[in-house]
Amino acid sequence: MRELLIKNAYVIDPLQGIHGDIMDLPIREGRIVDKVSGSCEVIDAGGHLTLPGGIDSHTHVCGTKVNFGRYMSPEDMRAGRTPRRGAMYPTSGYTVPTTYGNSYRYSKMGYTTLLEGAMAPLEARHTHEEFAATPMQDMLANTLFDGNWSLFEAVADKDVRQAAAVIGWTLSAVKGFGIKLTNPGGTEAWGFGDDLSNIDEPVPNWDITPRDIIDTTIQACEYLHLPHSVHLHCNNLGMPGNYRTTLQTLDIPSDLNPNRQTLYLTHVQFHSYGGSTWGDIRSEAGKIAGSVNTKPQVVIDMGQVMFGRTMTMTADGPMEFRLYTLHHNKWSNHDVELETGSGIIPVYYSRKSLVNSIMWAIGLELALLIKNPWQCMLTTDNPNGAPFVKYPEIIGLLMSNKYREKELGQVHRLTTDRTSLGTIDRELSFEDIAVMTRAGQAKALGIIDEGKGHLKEGALADIAIYPVKPDETDPSLQYEEVIGAFQQTLYTLKDGIVVSRDGEVMRAVPNRTFWSHAELPDDMDVMKSPRFVEKFSRFYSVDLENYLVQDEYVQRGVAMNTRTA
Repeated sequence: MRELLIKNAYVIDPLQGIHGDIMDLPIREGRIVDKVSGSCEVIDAGGHLTLPGGIDSHTHVCGTKVNFGRYMSPEDMRAGRTPRRGAMYPTSGYTVPTTYGNSYRYSKMGYTTLLEGAMAPLEARHTHEEFAATPMQDMLANTLFDGNWSLFEAVADKDVRQAAAVIGWTLSAVKGFGIKLTNPGGTEAWGFGDDLSNIDEPVPNWDITPRDIIDTTIQACEYLHLPHSVHLHCNNLGMPGNYRTTLQTLDIPSDLNPNRQTLYLTHVQFHSYGGSTWGDIRSEAGKIAGSVNTKPQVVIDMGQVMFGRTMTMTADGPMEFRLYTLHHNKWSNHDVELETGSGIIPVYYSRKSLVNSIMWAIGLELALLIKNPWQCMLTTDNPNGAPFVKYPEIIGLLMSNKYREKELGQVHRLTTDRTSLGTIDRELSFEDIAVMTRAGQAKALGIIDEGKGHLKEGALADIAIYPVKPDETDPSLQYEEVIGAFQQTLYTLKDGIVVSRDGEVMRAVPNRTFWSHAELPDDMDVMKSPRFVEKFSRFYSVDLENYLVQDEYVQRGVAMNTRTA
């Protein structure tokens, strides 16, 4: 039997209520156990910070839009090159690395689970092929429904059960994990050269609104008992004054699930803008945070912007076109038949830009003003706000007011007038960071029972040991040490195997793909619906049989079975 003992670990495990105990972690066959034999391998953690493996609940690392971002920017692919060495394949790319580049860099930072934030059902095979080439993280894929015509028909009919049937069948058909709505209705409008300005504006050619889509989809998600809630990219992303749309959206869900949130709002930094033009834009993060603080049924992720170059990519086609008109950079737009769309454009976030500086400040404001860290996940909407390798710097900013003050002194001088960041002295703790990067994300995704986000007996032995001793370190003053520690683990373990040590990849282990399988009664089987089958045959470019993702594309799949209400 494969056994390992991690000794003298300084463990923070919020899901178990462990707040910094020095303890041993016995591991057998890839899981935490109560004890191991005396002949086991031993790793002495030496009192260093030891956390469950990191979880990124919203990132873009696999799929057709990511791959398009790679080949439309050869200059980016020349960056971040590493040669083949030991167990490592060669890698390239900085803002949009190769799959192996993503996997190795996440592993070096202690991350073992990634959720791809937006998978178009029609293009799911490509996403799963790239999952197989991301060897050191377990993978999940939120599946896009923001422009799904079959769902729209159910919304128009006010038929939650039919909406659930469409969603349940689609997730099973393409091996998707959860529901993603991106600018609901807006991307469909963009296919006709239009967009939507608010959540009560009718979708062109449909007698429905974004509010209807969001509300019906939330009810369908709970009807199916899916592990994760609806994962929503709000309307009007990136528009001055869009905080009003966000506040209206926050008022939609009621508290429908005792185990997790009812609605997950992603990259909320991009949805917290006041003003009416780019000239008078200001932060309204305080109002957004105030609303979240009164709604336990909602969680968000930051979508933090960091300065430098990156690549934006999203199913929000009209927003990417607006970015193109601002930056006049190379740009791609893509339509995915009866489902969704996407856009891609490289950008550079500059400290000299007032707009970019305000964006940078808003993400930090949200994380510091939302009182409960379980309601705010640490993300950059990788790579939209910044590449994920910037996470350690964000951790430093959240834990040190001194570091924030230093950085505020280097951004546009009007930033302090248009944001409240300079008046916030809250500093997050190591436990807060553990919640925002592990425990909170596992709870939000509904994967605690799959052994994620904690180190309880029976949990998967996904563990990160960082070169920092919390009882000897003051993050407020020693923020550079904290940043350095989170950039590179002493050890990253995946399934109880050391996959990364001191930044060196030791070996790869087979990963898993978690997907949701809704067990539907016969009368909810859309494959038996003449209306559904006829629409597929008439409008799609592929046959229904060729739409399904076969098991060979997900050879290490873990089906999370659910039943309808």
